[in-house]
Amino acid sequence: MATLLYRLGRFAYRHRRPVIGAWVLLLVALVAAAAVFRVPVNDSFSIPGTESQDTVDMLQERFPERSGGRATVVLEAPHGRDVTADRYRAAVDGTAERVEDIDGVESVTNPFDLYDEGYDRALHSDEVRGTLVDEGLKQARADYESQVADAEADALDQARDQVDRQYPEGTPGREQALAQAEDQARDQVRAQTPPFDEDAARAEVERRVDRAIAENDLPDEAVDRIDQQVKDRIPLFSEDGTTALLQVQFTDPDGSVPAATVDDLLGSGGPAEDAGLTVEYSGQSISIAQVSGIQGGEGVGLLVALAILVLNFGALVAAGIPILAALAGTGAGMALIYALSEVLDLTSTAPLLAMMLGLAVGIDYSLFVLSRHRQQLFAGMDPQESAARAIGTAGSAVVFAGTTVVIALLGLGLVRIPFLTVMGIAAAITVVFSVLVAITLLPALLGLLGRRAGAGRLPGLGARAERALTSTATLGARWARLVTRRPWLPAVAVLAVLGAALLPLPDMRLGLPTDASSAPDSTQHRAYDIVTERFGEGYNASLLVTVESDDTGDADEVRADLADFAEVESVQAPVYNDAEDTAMIVVVPEHGPSAEETEGLLHAIRGARAGWEADTGAEISVTGATASSIDTSERIADAMPLFLAVVVGLALVLLMLVFRSVVVPVKAALGFVLSMGAALGATVAVFQWGWGAGLLGVTPTETLLSFLPIVLIGTLFGLAMDYEVFLVSRMREDFVHGGGAREAVVTGYRASARVVVCAAAIMIAVFTSFVFNDNTTIQPVAFALAVGVLVDAFLVRLTLVPAVMALFGRAAWWFPRWLDRLLPDVDIEGAGLRTAEPSAPDRRA
Repeated sequence: MATLLYRLGRFAYRHRRPVIGAWVLLLVALVAAAAVFRVPVNDSFSIPGTESQDTVDMLQERFPERSGGRATVVLEAPHGRDVTADRYRAAVDGTAERVEDIDGVESVTNPFDLYDEGYDRALHSDEVRGTLVDEGLKQARADYESQVADAEADALDQARDQVDRQYPEGTPGREQALAQAEDQARDQVRAQTPPFDEDAARAEVERRVDRAIAENDLPDEAVDRIDQQVKDRIPLFSEDGTTALLQVQFTDPDGSVPAATVDDLLGSGGPAEDAGLTVEYSGQSISIAQVSGIQGGEGVGLLVALAILVLNFGALVAAGIPILAALAGTGAGMALIYALSEVLDLTSTAPLLAMMLGLAVGIDYSLFVLSRHRQQLFAGMDPQESAARAIGTAGSAVVFAGTTVVIALLGLGLVRIPFLTVMGIAAAITVVFSVLVAITLLPALLGLLGRRAGAGRLPGLGARAERALTSTATLGARWARLVTRRPWLPAVAVLAVLGAALLPLPDMRLGLPTDASSAPDSTQHRAYDIVTERFGEGYNASLLVTVESDDTGDADEVRADLADFAEVESVQAPVYNDAEDTAMIVVVPEHGPSAEETEGLLHAIRGARAGWEADTGAEISVTGATASSIDTSERIADAMPLFLAVVVGLALVLLMLVFRSVVVPVKAALGFVLSMGAALGATVAVFQWGWGAGLLGVTPTETLLSFLPIVLIGTLFGLAMDYEVFLVSRMREDFVHGGGAREAVVTGYRASARVVVCAAAIMIAVFTSFVFNDNTTIQPVAFALAVGVLVDAFLVRLTLVPAVMALFGRAAWWFPRWLDRLLPDVDIEGAGLRTAEPSAPDRRA
């Protein structure tokens, strides 16, 4: 490999103008293709092969009018007032009408329309009529008995008056006469009063009730009772009556709703706001529209990287070359990604991850090659020969490191989740371009500059950087000698620190993004908070149970059983499609979407369907955003062992191929596991526990992204191998050319530690700049990568690796002879170049 890359580097150096011209033409062509073929991103998370996604696909066929995306308009009355009051109804209706007139909106479900329909239906229902008749009949009986009692009271008064006239007070026999007169009066009233006619009274009551229903002229208490019953049955009114929801159905599915439609929706709350209502909006389409793409903040990372490069090289031109190379490679990769956006079906996160990795590895790869070139120039080598040898040696390490990154990224396809596959492909494209730039465009740029690559030398910094090239007493050399003097001490210390960083891992919970994970000041987050407070946390975690059956009674039976589950808050009435062969039942859990109880409820419902299907013959399934999140997490968990086996296995083979060692690859893999665990532990502490979240401007949530661990593995593994290759390749280079095992560790460390530190600092700066991006999906990924690189570079590679290499000594380079004969020799150290004749110097340099 080294010889082939040596020739490629020499060719690019000598034919610098055609090579640079070819890159410029390629960039122009790719940018033009991106402008022509780019399509909007699609942030809908579809997981083919899962029950939730299969059910969604079925519902799109059975309920075509409901196949589009959905959003919710949350309207809250001020100071706990009743949102159903007349003064607010007109405002809610006005807002609903505005929303319905927006292009791209299929329909709007207004709770007041549901109320009117429900009230009219209840008013004319047999239940209400029967209740009113019973109450009327009861009242008629009470009136009859009251009249009899009044007649009896009048008769008794007359009888007493008559006795008083005949028997004045104190007259003997008065009490007996009074009792006899009262009995006679009662008997006379009973004899003269006809009995209560139940049938006649019922007929009269029914006539009055029917007239009152027809004229909607019911008693106030009846109206209040029906009103409350109807409101209780409408899930779009909160139980305390302070909040109403408008359900918006889009024509296009989530992820494809035009931005103009979302903007019009966000501006539709005028009538409600004028009436004093608080108006917020939620839904996946809203969140997608609010997702930030590439922002100027990423440029801060480049400025920090430039500052680090200036400190490293002490010269402006040399510092600018890696930035230029990274921009060229990342720009070409991003243009190709957008040109293929329709084929790749990009999410908003994929280009950000691709740019983040492209910039980071692009700067690092060019830095590594340029540092080798600079060392050789300082030793007096001809610029052309130096550039060619730098590509042959450092370029070999770059190709190998880039290959491990690409393998890890493409390994995301093993999970069989489309958006993860796309993320891996997109990021792999920018990494490939970064490698190509480092081995072709970079030597051409060096040829254009010749000996002027060190131009713009800064006083003080330039001299310091030059001394580091030849000094044997650099900070890196002193650290290496300190670590290797008693290697078990730093090894134990690093393991203790990394072990402590793993402590938060048991609390890690995974899920897909929700409105709760959006920025605290976003409308969707405020809507989520209002709904949680007014409707309960389970309202944001609803499950959708589907019942496929020609008998509508099956859905009612399933609904009744669902209401008996322990963790169910409420179950809404079935909604049927036009053919009435499929019903949707919304189940509202007691707990939120991230709660273990909700996950248990999903599995309990799916576990009970076998009995329902046996009893009814119906087909039953469960879907919804919460179910999709749980299914995604489980799919990733199931794929994790295979992913790790393939990615890590291939990388171990490549490391064995390069280093001809058993210890080095195994040590590299174990070090990566520790780095990954520490990165995930820190991410849990910040993004779940909230430690330091305010300083970083991120929103703590109950869960991390379900695909974060596997994305972190796919990217961090390749990046960790970069540092392993950059560091250990120089150690092996010195060892195979006669250096002692421990001395090779020190000399190799001294030669490469400075560039590894610089490269790691640049990566950390680039990744950290993306933490401050408003995209809440990329934030935890960027943070985990930044922490992972920090831990892997400074603790694992720069401390643990030399300690372990010193502990093993010559055994670190042991390799079975039979395996050595079996594997091809790729020669990334450039052993073949040491015996090769140097090329003729380029007089144009």
